[in-house]
Amino acid sequence: MTTETKPRLLVLIGPTAVGKTKMSIEIAKALGCEIISGDSMQVYRQMDIGTAKITKEEMQGIPHHLIDIHEPDEAYSVAEFQEECSRLIADIHARGKLPFIVGGTGLYVESVCYGFQFAEAGEDKAFRQEQADYAERYGAEALHARLAEVDPESALRLHPHDQRRIIRALEIYHLTGIPLSAQLKSQTRESPYQLCLVGLTMDRQMLYKRIEARIDEMLEQGLVEEVSSLLDKGYGPDLVSMQGLGYKQIISYLQGEATLEEAVAILKRDTRRFAKRQLSWFRHMKEIQWVDVTDTGNFLANFAAIRDIIAGKFLLNLEYTSKQSN
Repeated sequence: MTTETKPRLLVLIGPTAVGKTKMSIEIAKALGCEIISGDSMQVYRQMDIGTAKITKEEMQGIPHHLIDIHEPDEAYSVAEFQEECSRLIADIHARGKLPFIVGGTGLYVESVCYGFQFAEAGEDKAFRQEQADYAERYGAEALHARLAEVDPESALRLHPHDQRRIIRALEIYHLTGIPLSAQLKSQTRESPYQLCLVGLTMDRQMLYKRIEARIDEMLEQGLVEEVSSLLDKGYGPDLVSMQGLGYKQIISYLQGEATLEEAVAILKRDTRRFAKRQLSWFRHMKEIQWVDVTDTGNFLANFAAIRDIIAGKFLLNLEYTSKQSN
């Protein structure tokens, strides 16, 4: 299959709080897109504020997929994401629309862009619990050291307090004997799609200020109440979903392990670190065309730069895209 005959796939990535949502809506309106969420947390129902989930009003009538498809206690994996994206991309093309993945979960998005094939690792719940117990007894650094012994590259990529992904990387090695990093290296870089990858970036200190402002807004919107409600409904703190940013930290406050001020400070710190890791992950994706959106007051110019990248990649009619964006 030549590049020209492959189905088109548009992707917008970038760190949390960089402005993907607003930009994606304008792009989708201009180019007739349907959006596929590339966020591993927005799949969960009832988890809206802490995941910065797009609202119906913000969607402006643009179809969105892979949002609110699981309860918080249901498993979600990169394999399911790949499978669903493959189906959705074909369906969206059949409707004469352009499939458009928007999100910041690097492995998930990259796995679709390049059709990654992972070893069938499965799961071992007893092993997971053993690792969690080890971390609780000896600390997060000790668990991270375990990963460094068997998969040093993944250990470098993962923060010591990212317990969920550390345990999953250990579990993959435990079940397959192959480090996750080795699996990623072995993947093909040939995309099954005619791919246009656009990345948003901005001045790091400005991004951090936006992250902190977003968290303050989440608190005003009722983040503490959202987490408390989930706990009251029986969704325990050990669930994968409840270990996500914004939930884990507020749980520590609700369980009396920290003051609200301490929990919020930790949340802001952990989110800044998460954004830094997102950027590190994306930097090795060589096909991304980056657009610096530090000048947020010049949205139209930023939009025009992205529109031109897409038009050039897909050989679209610029006059048409310009008219559609007005």
